[in-house]
Amino acid sequence: MGTLATALAGKGIPTTEDLYWAEVEGDIEKVNDIPKITQIRVRYHLKVSKEKVSGAKEAFSTYITRCPAAQSVIGCIDIRDELMVCNLKSVQ
Repeated sequence: MGTLATALAGKGIPTTEDLYWAEVEGDIEKVNDIPKITQIRVRYHLKVSKEKVSGAKEAFSTYITRCPAAQSVIGCIDIRDELMVCNLKSVQ
């Protein structure tokens, strides 16, 4: 979450607890009779103004290449992520 939050901050998008959170699930399977984490699924939730949706999607599309945790396990564990955007009303 931290790497994506940093990318969002670069776009001027706040990531306080009431605006940004994630649900994470994973699968553990036996591979060659050894339990192994085979997949991690992350669903990010972000409440953002309509004007910031494009920036949020852009940040999401590139953050994983700079994420130390993801880069440490890519190739060993299948990582699936998605961004769920909920529009906030613009401040007038």
